[in-house]
Amino acid sequence: MAQLIDGKAVSKQIKEETAKEVLALREQGIVPGLAVVLVGEDPASKVYVSNKQKACKACHIESFGYVLPEDTKEEELLQLVETLNRDDKVNGILVQLPLPKHIDENKIINAISPKKDVDAFHPVNVGKIMIGDYDFLPCTPAGCMALIDSTGVDISGKRCVVIGRSNIVGKPMAMLLLHRNGTVTICHSKTKNLPEICRQADILVAAVGREKFVTADMVKEGAVVIDVGINRMENGKLCGDVDFDAVKEKCAAITPVPGGVGPMTIAMLMKNTVTAAKIQNSMK
Repeated sequence: MAQLIDGKAVSKQIKEETAKEVLALREQGIVPGLAVVLVGEDPASKVYVSNKQKACKACHIESFGYVLPEDTKEEELLQLVETLNRDDKVNGILVQLPLPKHIDENKIINAISPKKDVDAFHPVNVGKIMIGDYDFLPCTPAGCMALIDSTGVDISGKRCVVIGRSNIVGKPMAMLLLHRNGTVTICHSKTKNLPEICRQADILVAAVGREKFVTADMVKEGAVVIDVGINRMENGKLCGDVDFDAVKEKCAAITPVPGGVGPMTIAMLMKNTVTAAKIQNSMK
């Protein structure tokens, strides 16, 4: 039976450490602040925003929420971002994705100051991650790395396979594993012999967005499996990209869904906000 990698426990520890750091900063007159912008009424996005606000409270981080109507013009959103860029009380800016179709996501991401880009989506921060000289890491890949570390597995020299090549998870995840001396393969919809490649992985990260896509025959005996996917099944329950019940019998360690990667993403966002506050106050 595989070790269950408990994202709730690891994220709780990170948030507790972050809260202590924030209290120490507050004693020096520095109050980290995070602005979260939501456009429209997407139910999943509303839940994410609510969870982020709760995490801010738990970490003693000031939270600024902006809920804009679905028909908000692109120019209006750009104006809000510019206002937040200039606001010294706001150290981190997060515009919840996806945005309504009439708004260009790239234009909005590019408008956020790289110093306040706590999602690490701005091209400047993406470039810094590429060369390994970064201030922030994208929250989900950073959370995945912390979960791998919690197993005690040394990434150096391991064969690592990432299924998925998105800018948000797949690509940065591959770079972080590479920076830790993993031998990395990125797989995607055009990859040939996918099961064969996956079976070589000591560390397998699934970020493809397809229900139970990774089956037991795709997993090497004793591998560490990180499941980034969140999918809703026909019965209404959540499941990941990995067939958890079958794969857990074969691997050494695995993240559950829910309760694995999900909680880590918000914990890392809190950590990034504190890093941003320190940089903006020239403490780093």
